[in-house]
Amino acid sequence: MAGPYACMLLGDLGADVIKIEPPRTGDQTRGAMGFKMKGPDSLGFLNMNRNKRSVVLDLKSAAGRSVLLRLVKEADILIENYRPGAMKRLGLGYEVLKEVNPRLVYTSISGFGQTGPWADRPGFDLMAQAMSGVMSVTGYPNSPPVKAGVPVADIGCALFAVYGTLSAYIGAKTTGQGQYVDAALFDSAMAFSVWDICDYWGTGKPPEPLGTANKMTAPYQAMASSDGWFVMGANNQKLWVQLCTLMGREELLQDERFSTIALRLANRQALQEELEATFKQKPKDYWVDTLLANGIPAGPILSYPEAFGSEHGKARQMRMEIDHPKEGKVPNIGFAVKLSGTPQQVRRHPPLLGEHTHEVLAELGIGEDEREHLMASGAFGA
Repeated sequence: MAGPYACMLLGDLGADVIKIEPPRTGDQTRGAMGFKMKGPDSLGFLNMNRNKRSVVLDLKSAAGRSVLLRLVKEADILIENYRPGAMKRLGLGYEVLKEVNPRLVYTSISGFGQTGPWADRPGFDLMAQAMSGVMSVTGYPNSPPVKAGVPVADIGCALFAVYGTLSAYIGAKTTGQGQYVDAALFDSAMAFSVWDICDYWGTGKPPEPLGTANKMTAPYQAMASSDGWFVMGANNQKLWVQLCTLMGREELLQDERFSTIALRLANRQALQEELEATFKQKPKDYWVDTLLANGIPAGPILSYPEAFGSEHGKARQMRMEIDHPKEGKVPNIGFAVKLSGTPQQVRRHPPLLGEHTHEVLAELGIGEDEREHLMASGAFGA
């Protein structure tokens, strides 16, 4: 997921992204998910591959590799998402390709990076979450292991890879020299650990899961009301005083257990019980509206359909539809960042497998006769 997602972000920003896929099956996510669309591609694939052109090449063949080298000669960036060493074994490692194009930015995305004792391991988001510490702080105390509900290592790695790749690209524009970018799901997941690891470094006590609560301040978590749950945060002394006054619970301001943030953290369970005794007297919507009206952060807990269907989700254009030759209108997640001067655009539908092979070959100056020779030599598979 990390490689395709990173390349889609670059495509959204205007890059000409050529997706190199193996013959017959293509990107394995084309066949992912447990339900079928009208065409052969999964909805997950369709949400990670807009603004790309698809070229089929068999990189295990000399002919396929020769085409890739011609592409590399003209490219600014190459991003690969194989296990470490796979591209080198194909004769397509960075040391080889930088001789073809010295200004090339070559980005490798893998589970555990290109160096270190775990580098050769296969790695998906689940392994990265487990081995980076993320799962150790996710869920509730004394519960079975729980992963984050969204693929934080995959998406996080995609974002860090784009940040590193674009930084190197800017440098190459100035110096004419590219560089190698090593992005790992493991490293990316660990980079999110700011509060947790600082808590450990400062106290010597490994952090533990807290459910929806926060280790830095309280109350800052989900609370039960008369008809369900909502989230709120009175996470500084001013907001704490406002909350107690608003709830008619001024006696809590005199309770020694809750007089400072440190004491509220130490007595978090008792604090939750005291607050929920009042919150459970009225429904969640009442509390969200009342808290917000008084300057205290709060919000409902929405499902994905509710979030995407909300007035705010619509206003932020977080769902859009893309025309597709097989599917008709395809829903896609909207752009997460809005740019005023150079807004992202959907210029291309998620490509069919090999849809642009002939088009890209023609741009390389490969005519029909040479294309037939390449085909006979196995460049595009058997």
